[in-house]
Amino acid sequence: MASVPFDQMQGVIWLNGSLVDWQDAKIHILSHGLHYGGSVFEGERAYGGKIFKSRQHSERFLKSAEYLDFQIPYTVDELIEAKQLVVDKNGFKNCYVRPVAWRGSEMMAVAAQMAKIHTAIAVWDWPSMFDINTKMKGIKLDIAEYRRPDPATAPSHSKAAGLYMICTISKHKAERKGYADAMMLDWQGRVAECTGANIFFTRDGVLHTPIADCFLNGITRQTVIELASRRGLEVVERRIMPDELASFNECFICGTGAEVTPVSEIGPYNFAPGNISRTLIEDYTAEVNA
Repeated sequence: MASVPFDQMQGVIWLNGSLVDWQDAKIHILSHGLHYGGSVFEGERAYGGKIFKSRQHSERFLKSAEYLDFQIPYTVDELIEAKQLVVDKNGFKNCYVRPVAWRGSEMMAVAAQMAKIHTAIAVWDWPSMFDINTKMKGIKLDIAEYRRPDPATAPSHSKAAGLYMICTISKHKAERKGYADAMMLDWQGRVAECTGANIFFTRDGVLHTPIADCFLNGITRQTVIELASRRGLEVVERRIMPDELASFNECFICGTGAEVTPVSEIGPYNFAPGNISRTLIEDYTAEVNA
């Protein structure tokens, strides 16, 4: 948690093509994105001053907006340049990078075809959350009450702000019960993901992970699959039912914030963080710092 509220931090933010003072980066209370969820964002991270997989994130950012029926008025290359500019101007080496785009105030009803599309990029200091020995103790997860929605009912492949409402609720409930996060099921009761991270399990040296068809196929998830393949580890993307959890040896979650973090407990199920988790933590750390 930041030591000061995010609206009171110091630095510069890129807003609609220009750098502005942090506390001057404001929107009107009647912005359509605030009222109707017309907003998309990215979660990225810089290591040693370089943004990891910046192009892939920028491509997904534009695609997320398309799913919400609006167009971000910048190209992939313009976004890459702007993100790096904000990192450099704020003087950070290891930091979080947050591009966000939203519908503006020209219309205030469900329809918003004439609303201006605003785009901003903010960064803030964010070193790695845990050292490897702390990570290897594993975190504890609750099982969320809310489920990821049927992709026929929501734009599941967009990193849309509105899709995170049930994630916030689920994480709050988990934290109140002493857990670090919550594992969510999909609309058919199958294992899906955590509130802001994808999930993997191991059995007999094989990695198993849910098919990403009703939630984001995370860029960190894709990276972990690549790293595992380089190691000669088999990765199986499939449907996983909750009653299978007792049969797995290891479990870990992965995402921009979580990086690769082992799990020791999901509700009544226990796991022993081991060699596969440790190897992928080390490989991921090397990859992002290459």
